[in-house]
Amino acid sequence: MKQRKELGQHWLRDREILTSIAACAGEGEFALEIGPGLGTLTSALLKRFRRVVAVEYDGKLAEKLPKQFVGSGLTVVNEDILQFDTAGLPEGYVVVGNVPYYITAPIVQKFLQAKNRPSRMVFLVQKEVAERIAGVGGWSLLGLSVAAYADATLGPYVGREHFEPPPKVDSQVIIMEMLAENRLEGLDEERFWRLLRAGFKWPRKKLVNNLSGVGVTAETLREMGLNESVRAGELDLEAWKELYNKIKR
Repeated sequence: MKQRKELGQHWLRDREILTSIAACAGEGEFALEIGPGLGTLTSALLKRFRRVVAVEYDGKLAEKLPKQFVGSGLTVVNEDILQFDTAGLPEGYVVVGNVPYYITAPIVQKFLQAKNRPSRMVFLVQKEVAERIAGVGGWSLLGLSVAAYADATLGPYVGREHFEPPPKVDSQVIIMEMLAENRLEGLDEERFWRLLRAGFKWPRKKLVNNLSGVGVTAETLREMGLNESVRAGELDLEAWKELYNKIKR
C-alpha cells in the first residue's frame, strides 16, 4: 500500500524488531495501539494481549485492517488518536505504537494528562526524541513532564534502513512505566509547569536570564550548588522542584 507522507507513514516490517517492541509492552488482557498501519505490529501484539484496540487515522487502512485478523481480539477505530477518548478503556491498559515523529510530544502529553492513564507506554519514536525523554545528555520539557509521572527507559534501537521508505532519522523505543503516585506531591502543579515553561522558553539562554522575572538570581542558583551560567536542560526534576520551593518561599 502507498504511504501517505503527510501522515509520516513509514512501514516497519522486520519481524524480530516488531516482536521485541511487543515484548516491551508485556502481555495481558488489553492493549491500545496507535497507528497500526499495515498491521505488522498489531500481529505481534495479538500474540501477547487478548484484546487490542487499534486507532488508525487513515480511513483506507482502518477499513482494510480488520479483514487481516478475522476472529481475533482486534477492534479498529478510525480516528485521530489526539481526539480519542480513553475514558472507556480498562484500568491499567498498555498503549503501544510506532508514533509519527511530528506528533510525538502531543501524544505523550495526552496520555500523561489523561484521567484514565495507561500503566505503560511503549513508543517507537525518533532516536533523539527518545533520548530527550529519558534525559540522556540533558533534559527537555517533555522529558521532565514524563519524569514527573513515569520512569522512562530506552528500549531497542531501530535504524532507518528497517523502514519502507527509510525516514531521514533513526528510531528508538522509549518505555514509560507510569507511577502509582506522581513526583509532584504537595506542589501546585499549574504553577510548577508555568515555571518550567518559562525556564525553557529560550533553552540556550542562561536560566537566570529566563527566570529573572520570577525572582531567580545568581545567588539563588549558587545556594543550590549550581553554576550561575546553568541552562534549563541541565536541571533534573528534583532540582526544578528545589528551585520552585525556593522562589515560592
